[in-house]
Amino acid sequence: MKPTVAIIGASNDQSKYSNKSLRAHLRAGFDVYPVNPKEERIEGLTCYKTIADIPVDLARVSLYVPPAVGVKLLPVIAAKGCKELWVNLGAESSELMAEAERLGLNAIYACSLIDANANA
Repeated sequence: MKPTVAIIGASNDQSKYSNKSLRAHLRAGFDVYPVNPKEERIEGLTCYKTIADIPVDLARVSLYVPPAVGVKLLPVIAAKGCKELWVNLGAESSELMAEAERLGLNAIYACSLIDANANA
Protein backbone atom coordinates (compact mmCIF):
# COMPACT_ATOMS: atom_id res chain seq x y z
CA MET A 1 0.00 0.00 0.00
CA LYS A 2 1.33 3.42 -0.97
CA PRO A 3 1.89 6.10 1.66
CA THR A 4 -0.61 8.95 1.53
CA VAL A 5 -0.08 12.71 1.72
CA ALA A 6 -2.37 15.73 1.70
CA ILE A 7 -0.82 18.90 0.30
CA ILE A 8 -2.74 21.77 1.94
CA GLY A 9 -2.50 24.91 -0.16
CA ALA A 10 -1.72 22.96 -3.35
CA SER A 11 -1.54 25.05 -6.50
CA ASN A 12 -1.73 24.56 -10.26
CA ASP A 13 1.16 27.04 -10.62
CA GLN A 14 4.22 24.84 -11.25
CA SER A 15 6.54 27.59 -9.96
CA LYS A 16 5.01 27.37 -6.46
CA TYR A 17 6.57 25.10 -3.87
CA SER A 18 3.24 23.46 -3.08
CA ASN A 19 3.02 22.24 -6.69
CA LYS A 20 6.68 21.16 -6.70
CA SER A 21 6.04 19.23 -3.48
CA LEU A 22 2.95 17.58 -4.96
CA ARG A 23 4.94 16.38 -7.98
CA ALA A 24 7.88 15.25 -5.81
CA HIS A 25 5.57 13.20 -3.59
CA LEU A 26 4.09 11.56 -6.70
CA ARG A 27 7.61 10.67 -7.91
CA ALA A 28 8.40 9.27 -4.44
CA GLY A 29 5.44 6.89 -4.72
CA PHE A 30 2.87 8.65 -2.53
CA ASP A 31 -0.86 8.74 -3.19
CA VAL A 32 -1.28 12.53 -3.24
CA TYR A 33 -4.40 14.44 -2.20
CA PRO A 34 -4.25 18.15 -3.04
CA VAL A 35 -6.31 20.48 -0.83
CA ASN A 36 -7.40 23.91 -2.07
CA PRO A 37 -10.98 25.23 -1.86
CA LYS A 38 -10.53 27.20 -5.10
CA GLU A 39 -9.42 24.35 -7.38
CA GLU A 40 -11.18 21.33 -8.90
CA ARG A 41 -8.08 19.50 -10.19
CA ILE A 42 -4.34 19.95 -9.77
CA GLU A 43 -1.83 18.05 -11.92
CA GLY A 44 -4.70 15.80 -13.03
CA LEU A 45 -5.65 14.88 -9.44
CA THR A 46 -8.99 15.56 -7.77
CA CYS A 47 -8.57 18.55 -5.48
CA TYR A 48 -10.39 18.51 -2.14
CA LYS A 49 -11.98 21.58 -0.56
CA THR A 50 -10.88 20.56 2.95
CA ILE A 51 -8.76 17.83 4.46
CA ALA A 52 -11.91 16.41 6.06
CA ASP A 53 -13.18 15.53 2.54
CA ILE A 54 -10.27 13.16 1.82
CA PRO A 55 -11.64 9.59 1.90
CA VAL A 56 -8.49 7.84 3.20
CA ASP A 57 -6.24 7.82 6.24
CA LEU A 58 -3.22 10.06 5.86
CA ALA A 59 0.38 9.22 6.64
CA ARG A 60 1.51 12.79 6.02
CA VAL A 61 0.00 16.25 5.83
CA SER A 62 2.11 19.02 4.32
CA LEU A 63 1.20 22.65 5.02
CA TYR A 64 1.75 25.34 2.37
CA VAL A 65 -0.48 28.08 3.76
CA PRO A 66 0.29 31.20 5.82
CA PRO A 67 0.58 30.53 9.57
CA ALA A 68 -2.63 32.45 10.37
CA VAL A 69 -4.53 30.12 8.02
CA GLY A 70 -2.69 27.00 9.13
CA VAL A 71 -3.41 27.51 12.81
CA LYS A 72 -7.15 27.63 12.02
CA LEU A 73 -6.85 24.35 10.08
CA LEU A 74 -5.07 22.44 12.86
CA PRO A 75 -8.24 21.24 14.65
CA VAL A 76 -9.54 19.74 11.37
CA ILE A 77 -6.13 18.17 10.68
CA ALA A 78 -6.07 16.71 14.20
CA ALA A 79 -9.61 15.35 13.79
CA LYS A 80 -8.69 13.77 10.43
CA GLY A 81 -5.45 12.38 11.82
CA CYS A 82 -2.01 11.90 10.31
CA LYS A 83 1.28 10.35 11.34
CA GLU A 84 3.31 13.43 10.35
CA LEU A 85 2.42 17.08 9.93
CA TRP A 86 5.09 18.76 7.82
CA VAL A 87 5.20 22.50 8.45
CA ASN A 88 7.08 24.00 5.53
CA LEU A 89 9.08 27.21 5.62
CA GLY A 90 6.70 30.14 5.52
CA ALA A 91 3.87 28.12 7.08
CA GLU A 92 5.40 28.14 10.56
CA SER A 93 4.85 30.36 13.56
CA SER A 94 5.43 29.81 17.26
CA GLU A 95 1.63 29.90 17.74
CA LEU A 96 1.07 27.24 15.06
CA MET A 97 3.78 24.94 16.42
CA ALA A 98 2.48 25.30 20.00
CA GLU A 99 -1.09 24.57 18.92
CA ALA A 100 0.03 21.53 16.88
CA GLU A 101 1.80 20.20 19.97
CA ARG A 102 -1.24 20.91 22.15
CA LEU A 103 -3.41 18.94 19.72
CA GLY A 104 -1.01 16.00 19.81
CA LEU A 105 0.16 16.34 16.21
CA ASN A 106 3.62 15.11 15.25
CA ALA A 107 4.72 18.43 13.72
CA ILE A 108 7.93 18.44 11.72
CA TYR A 109 9.31 21.87 10.84
CA ALA A 110 11.11 21.04 7.62
CA CYS A 111 10.64 21.08 3.86
CA SER A 112 8.56 18.12 2.71
CA LEU A 113 9.64 18.84 -0.89
CA ILE A 114 13.28 18.12 -0.01
CA ASP A 115 12.26 14.99 1.90
CA ALA A 116 10.10 13.71 -0.98
CA ASN A 117 12.88 14.40 -3.51
CA ALA A 118 15.34 12.50 -1.33
CA ASN A 119 13.03 9.49 -1.37
CA ALA A 120 12.05 9.65 -5.05
